[in-house]
Amino acid sequence: MSLAQSGGEGGGAALDQVAAMTGGAGVIAIALLWVGYLHRTRRITWLRRLADGLGRKFNRPGWVALPLTMFLATILTALLGFIWDVSLHVGNGRDAGPLANPAHYFILVGLFFLFTAGMSAIVLPLDEKPGAAAVRITRTWYAPVGGILLAGAGLYALIGFPLDDIWHRMFGQDVTLWGPTHLMLIGGAGLSLVGVLLLEFEGRNNRPEPDRPDGRSMWLIRGFAFGGLLIGLSVFQVEFDFGVEQFRLVLQPMLIVVAASITLVAARMTLGPFSTLVVVIFAVAVRTVVAVLVGGPIIDAPRNVFPLYVGAAVVVELLALAAPLFRRPLWWGAVSGLGIATVGLWLESRWVEAMFVDPWPTAMWPELLAMAVPVGIAGGVIGALLATVLLGRPLPRPPVRRALVVAAVLIAAAATTNGLLIEVPDKAEATVTLSDTTPSAGGRMVLADVRLSPGDLVGSDPEWIQILSWQGGIGDDSPGRGLVVDQLRRVDDGHYVSTEPVPVHGSWKTVLRVQDGRLQAALPIFMAADPGIGAQEVPASTTFTRPFVSEITVLQRERSFDHPSWLFAAAGLLVLLCSLLLVWALSWGAARINERYPHSVATPEPVAG
Repeated sequence: MSLAQSGGEGGGAALDQVAAMTGGAGVIAIALLWVGYLHRTRRITWLRRLADGLGRKFNRPGWVALPLTMFLATILTALLGFIWDVSLHVGNGRDAGPLANPAHYFILVGLFFLFTAGMSAIVLPLDEKPGAAAVRITRTWYAPVGGILLAGAGLYALIGFPLDDIWHRMFGQDVTLWGPTHLMLIGGAGLSLVGVLLLEFEGRNNRPEPDRPDGRSMWLIRGFAFGGLLIGLSVFQVEFDFGVEQFRLVLQPMLIVVAASITLVAARMTLGPFSTLVVVIFAVAVRTVVAVLVGGPIIDAPRNVFPLYVGAAVVVELLALAAPLFRRPLWWGAVSGLGIATVGLWLESRWVEAMFVDPWPTAMWPELLAMAVPVGIAGGVIGALLATVLLGRPLPRPPVRRALVVAAVLIAAAATTNGLLIEVPDKAEATVTLSDTTPSAGGRMVLADVRLSPGDLVGSDPEWIQILSWQGGIGDDSPGRGLVVDQLRRVDDGHYVSTEPVPVHGSWKTVLRVQDGRLQAALPIFMAADPGIGAQEVPASTTFTRPFVSEITVLQRERSFDHPSWLFAAAGLLVLLCSLLLVWALSWGAARINERYPHSVATPEPVAG
């Protein structure tokens, strides 16, 4: 039985759609370049007047005020498009084409103008050097470091779109958030917030009215920027938010710790008492609005939930009270990261258990902590380094800070690699007996009686034994809006039964999934015929016995495995290299700003040491 097959619909976009998207992007790019050229040659003045008007309001240079205003609108647009896009793939499956998915327009517009926001910071300065760290482009043209980083992150994300089409042409449609080119899209957008924070720092140190103090509104804007960073680092978890993760569950708490340790440590050190609570409240509010828009009556797509980070914020605030015990900020960051990875993660697990599809089993905690603790400590140190720059205090000597950043990247890579290790059991199978229940308006609904062979295939506390039904069509009359996840109830060793009916009709893909430690496998219960990729129907017979196979061959049915293994590895390494270049660029920008601006002798916050 071949479940992963190639075909025309499973590859890249149709050439006419590629041409339309390229042409549209080209026209917009030419128009924006023309505006930039007219501004640089002083043939228009309205752009500078607009930027300076915003700058007077916030007491920031125009080359900071306008880009940050643009960024706020565009990043929220991209976030809505991203969550909507994931929900459409969860509920409907693959797209008929990139132009047939309405969410893609929001993503494209958001990322395109994210890049434009960064470019505006580069283009706007005319008769000034925008700060001590500015980079010279020509003899008289200088650009702020934050603008360069913001534009670079936006360009990195935008490059993911054409590379994604090439990737699908080579390897088929890997319908997963963690496809390498998908990670470029979300990684560029998420990490762009570091560029925003650095650009705001440059603006704060080049205020038009230096003696005019910032009001509470600017403090809130900076807090919202950290909230955006928390959201940006959280989007890597979105498959877990929908309950359709195609990777081991132990990766979810590790990803939560990464986002919390970097963001909350940096926010608390930079903004002071209770700032982490403001950051978390902002992030939760934005994610709630997006979740309601996507999962509510307006779009009516599969719902998602998300981490709250409240426990992590409380841990950081409490540790800040003990700041006199930690005279060095890096130590404070490391200890805070440890607290987030232990107490903060335990508090978050209460929310996960109550709201998420897949709670964290007790048996997973030893490996969970072994991954989360070093990642949390490393993330706390990175957050402290970022805060040190944003506070205008001196960083450690270059060899030390470089070693810390490299160590953090290696720790995160090692933990991720461990989380990606899976084992597919040999000669394991399941006998499934289906009993029909009251059919939905869409078609047949069934309950399942599942007997695993061997009976001790999984232990008493696995991550999940479930039936996943997805991609059934958001407009289908069956329950679940294109997604149903049933956690099976254990009867005896190797014997499990359904707790709710699942659909086996129409375009649904209904799969039995098992994960216990590194064991991760699946088998199809029902899969509709898919002529577009040449796949035949997998029928839902009353009783059948089928072998467990690697989940990827079932959940990523459109993916093609008909290629040399070295080609996939080489393509993945190329994407990894691009990602490491972005991390290097952000590190370079932060170090350049720290070296070029005078260091503060005051102690803005107790936790800064």
